Amino acid sequence: MAFVLGERVKETTNVSGTANITFNGAAPTFKTFASVLRAGDQTTYAISNEQTQEFEVGQGVFDGTTLSRDKVYASSNGDNLVNFGSETKEVYISYTAKNACTFQTATGLAIALGA
Repeated sequence: MAFVLGERVKETTNVSGTANITFNGAAPTFKTFASVLRAGDQTTYAISNEQTQEFEVGQGVFDGTTLSRDKVYASSNGDNLVNFGSETKEVYISYTAKNACTFQTATGLAIALGA
């Protein structure tokens, strides 16, 4: 199982409750999750409902069709899974602060990112 990130990956979804995320297709000028991920790949995601101001940032596994919501790093529900309504939401691959790594500056200073 590989951990995979991708550039400009964003789709819409009508997922409701705390179910796995199913996809409706890529937003204009964006890629689909399936164009970047293979079945079994892990990724970090963000999903938001602009109408209700709900959001969730987490990590899940792509099974070729859906994305699980296994770990929640931040959410509008006290950092727990959000019980979404049926409205259309945006979901995209997101590089999270929790997964940020240490990097070295040009002067040799190591900086740790994330929490």
